[in-house]
Amino acid sequence: MTGDRPTVPPVRLPSDAELARDALAAPLLARAVRLARWAGPGTRVGAGGELVDEQLPEAAKVLGLVDEESREDGEAYASEAWRVAVDTGLVTVEDDEDGDTEDGADDGTTGRVTAGEQLALLTSGSPQDVLGIWLDALDVVFADATAPVLDDLAAAIGEDGEIDFESLDWDPESEAEFLEGVLGNLYLLTVADGGGAGDGASGPVPLPVLAASMIVPDDMGEPTDDVLEQVSEAMMRLDDQFRLLEPVGLVSYVPVDEALMEEDAGGAADASLPVGEEDVARYGMVRLTPLGLYGIRSRMLEAGVDAPAVGDLAAKDAHALLDGVAHFPELSARAETEQWLARRAPADAAGELLAAARGTDQRAPLRRLHCQQALSLLGAEAESAVRDVLDDPELGGLARVWLAELGARDVPPPPEPMIFWLAIDTIAAQLDAEGEPEELQELVEGLVGRHGGFFDAAWRIDHPATAEVLEAMGRLHRDRGVSKEARKAAFKARSRA
Repeated sequence: MTGDRPTVPPVRLPSDAELARDALAAPLLARAVRLARWAGPGTRVGAGGELVDEQLPEAAKVLGLVDEESREDGEAYASEAWRVAVDTGLVTVEDDEDGDTEDGADDGTTGRVTAGEQLALLTSGSPQDVLGIWLDALDVVFADATAPVLDDLAAAIGEDGEIDFESLDWDPESEAEFLEGVLGNLYLLTVADGGGAGDGASGPVPLPVLAASMIVPDDMGEPTDDVLEQVSEAMMRLDDQFRLLEPVGLVSYVPVDEALMEEDAGGAADASLPVGEEDVARYGMVRLTPLGLYGIRSRMLEAGVDAPAVGDLAAKDAHALLDGVAHFPELSARAETEQWLARRAPADAAGELLAAARGTDQRAPLRRLHCQQALSLLGAEAESAVRDVLDDPELGGLARVWLAELGARDVPPPPEPMIFWLAIDTIAAQLDAEGEPEELQELVEGLVGRHGGFFDAAWRIDHPATAEVLEAMGRLHRDRGVSKEARKAAFKARSRA
């Protein structure tokens, strides 16, 4: 009975203003901004816009990275931050083919540096402007993360000093696709249960789990040694990549314990997970930050993936809300509904919801279920709108349930056909939402137990899903006699239709 469902569950994100603050606080972008404000016409760059070697110590000093014991690391961080500043438009490098100093000497530089247009947006632009710059920075880091490792590059440099890319065991498209897939799986694991940036409910994911999610086939029982070796190799590659992605604010990452490489004679970690939590953490743990959720969702949307966010439906009509939250996780559906209700007066909201819940189409039962759940968030201000539908054959049953839960007086008892119609409608909605879980089995058995002769009355109910519901009840009920009775009632309902 299920219709089309979003391929990705909805994510709960902080406001754009909060995300923009996180973006500006990301270490890599913060360093790029500091270098952009330090740079000027006297800054010397090479043919590719990179800082010349002689400028790197000063750039590292500007960033506070002047520890003599890690001088090379400081200069590497400065070089990386400068590249981000150039590629995101925080600085502009203009060609200066002469490369001459004021006294006419050639200093080997080929560009002049000025402040980029994007730099001003960090202070005068909107949060969306800031996030756009951060997404550009993420693109730069993603490209670095999928580039060949330095050891491979060194071995591929020929006598002419040029890199022989064909000799590398490196396919840029497959590398990018693999990392995109890993980040997509991490996103799914984060939002699958209604988690995300809004509640911090999602914990870190072990690196072996992510690697295995990309390599181990779903139908494989015990992984073979060859598959485990592939997982182990992928783990070590991902360890390098997440170390690069953390400074841009995409992830929070606990790296693989370097002692594992020393313990393993082959130089790669064992891909099988140990029992203890502390041991699991040694294999790397990664979590998407709220900014990371925003970034991966943006990349998904750009690739054409349906990746909804809570709040997308707040300005739409009630029909769009009830259809949109149909297969949201419970927490996300409630959060989306609360945002929708916050924009409307209770009586108006109730009237819109009830009108949208009508219908005989396949999705209508689930709309009515979510309408009932939305109404449960409203108080007595909605009572008049709910009483208006007491005589409606499709809505009268749920209206009585709502009024009874409210403690309202003078609620007329439902006619018997309405009781059975509501039962069929409720089970149809549950089948659409969740298939046939154990909870639905208990509902079915309790319903049949409370109403003697349930099936004799139910097959006569004029509901589009009557036969299908009765067949499902026959599958769900554990009593063989009752199951047979349900199947007979389903046959009668189909014959009647």
